[in-house]
This record gives sequence, C-alpha cells and structure tokens, in this order.
Amino acid sequence: MANTSARMLRLLSLLQTHRYWPGGELAGRLEVSPRTLRRDVDRLRDLGYPVDATRGAAGGYQLQAGAAMPRSCSTTTRR
Repeated sequence: MANTSARMLRLLSLLQTHRYWPGGELAGRLEVSPRTLRRDVDRLRDLGYPVDATRGAAGGYQLQAGAAMPRSCSTTTRR
C-alpha cells in the first residue's frame, strides 16, 4: 500500500478492531516493513492516538484501553 494517508487509516482501523497486534502480523497486513510500521505508529501518536508498543520478538501494538479518540477525529462539523 503505497499511499501513506490510506495506509495510516488502514492501520488505525486495524488497531481499533483488534485488541493486540503482533508487529510482524500487522506489518504483513499492511504490506510494509517493520520499520515503516514503526514510523506510521509514530505518526499516529503525533496525531494524538495513544498507541502502546511492546518490544522484543513477540512485540506488537495496541490502542490504549479506554482512550478517547482525538477531538478532530471523533466529531464532525458541518458548515
């Protein structure tokens, strides 16, 4: 998936539908390298999404339990 914005939306969707994702499996689903996945997770964090990471061979990612979505993404304003 070459488009960064589309890939990040897919990453966010996957993180919301699964409690915990092993890093290798998540990178495989997105068809990216583990390094690209780490950068995308950092981008989500910069946007205010609370993504937890576990290091090591069995490491992975998950959204923090009970975390609220950033206001800009959780509300829609029509003008």
